Amino acid sequence: MIHGVEVKQLRVIPDERGRLMEVLRCDDEIFNKFGQVYVTTAHPGVVKGWHYHKKQEDHMAVVHGMMKIVLFDGRKDSPTFGQVDEFFLGVHNPQLVKIPPMVLHGFKCISKEEAIVVNVPSEPYDSESPDEFRIDPHDKKIPYDWNRKDG
Repeated sequence: MIHGVEVKQLRVIPDERGRLMEVLRCDDEIFNKFGQVYVTTAHPGVVKGWHYHKKQEDHMAVVHGMMKIVLFDGRKDSPTFGQVDEFFLGVHNPQLVKIPPMVLHGFKCISKEEAIVVNVPSEPYDSESPDEFRIDPHDKKIPYDWNRKDG
C-alpha cells in the first residue's frame, strides 16, 4: 500500500429497523483532524480524478453503490513513489480509506446506479484559495488506465 495510506474496515450493524454504520470517529487511530464533511456522487462509468491536496488528508467511504478509488504516489521522496493502489469500496466492501496530502486520487463509479461518497477532509474548503490541484484523468504521465479490466 502507498506510504501514509490507511484503511479501516467499517462495521455494519443491521437490525429489524435498518442498519447503522460508523464511518469515522475522533478516537480512531486513522483520524488526525476534522475540517468538514461532504458528500459527492458519480454516475455509472464516470471518472472523477485526478486531484491532490498539499495540506489536506481525505477520509473517503462509499455509502451507496460501488466505486473504484485509485491512488497514485507521485511524491518523489516517498518509499512508494510511482505506486498505484486500487480500492473497491461500497455496499459490498464497507471501508474507509485515508489519503495523505500530495497523493493523487480519483474514483470511478462501477455500480449500475449512482454511487455516493462521504468524505471527511482534515481541512475546511477555502473557496478563496482551494487546496485542490487537478490533472486530467487520462494523463499518460500517470501509469493508470481507468477502463474495466476483463478476463
